[in-house]
Amino acid sequence: MDPARPAGNDAQSVGRLRWSCRRGIRELDVLLTRYVDEQYAGASPADQAAFRQLLETQNAAIYAYCLGQETPPTAELRALIGRITSGAAAGR
Repeated sequence: MDPARPAGNDAQSVGRLRWSCRRGIRELDVLLTRYVDEQYAGASPADQAAFRQLLETQNAAIYAYCLGQETPPTAELRALIGRITSGAAAGR
């Protein structure tokens, strides 16, 4: 998936995003899929692009970002990781 290309919010595009959220690490699967289901459609185009960019990142890096072990390289990704993990911290 090209992170620069708008993905849209139609069912097919969201389905592709949900499939891309399947990382083989259950914790990441849950966090990323929850973001798509609950926040992606209402996110700004810039936030949607940042999420698609995140999906192009290696699993180990995403996992480290979510655990706070590493800092994402851009402000957009840092803010996005904060939104993704805030749901988990709230106990959803």
